[in-house]
Amino acid sequence: MKNIITIMLITLTSLFTTNVKAQKSNETAEIKIKTSAQCEMCKQRLEKAMAYEKGIKSSKLDVESATLTVVFKPNKTTPDKIRTSISKTGYDADKIKAEEKAYNNLPDCCKKGGMEH
Repeated sequence: MKNIITIMLITLTSLFTTNVKAQKSNETAEIKIKTSAQCEMCKQRLEKAMAYEKGIKSSKLDVESATLTVVFKPNKTTPDKIRTSISKTGYDADKIKAEEKAYNNLPDCCKKGGMEH
């Protein structure tokens, strides 16, 4: 009888622990990042790039304010990693400047002060 109770307690404990871990992995956070995006092409490019980043649930660029809102899992990525990814796409991300090579590969309209479509 004592063994059965011990086994039941161990089973219940492991189920509870698994459930708590599952709940923590579903937690998300949101960050707003000021970018150097200029147009709808920038919006498509940035949102697509964010879709491939580990831990990012969603992203949406407001072109008018050039602000990218990113929902992410803090246990999978960090705001600094997100900013670095934006930089590698060719855009400034808050105080992080765009990587030069990626920036140079952007269409002219997507560069700072770019021409209108």
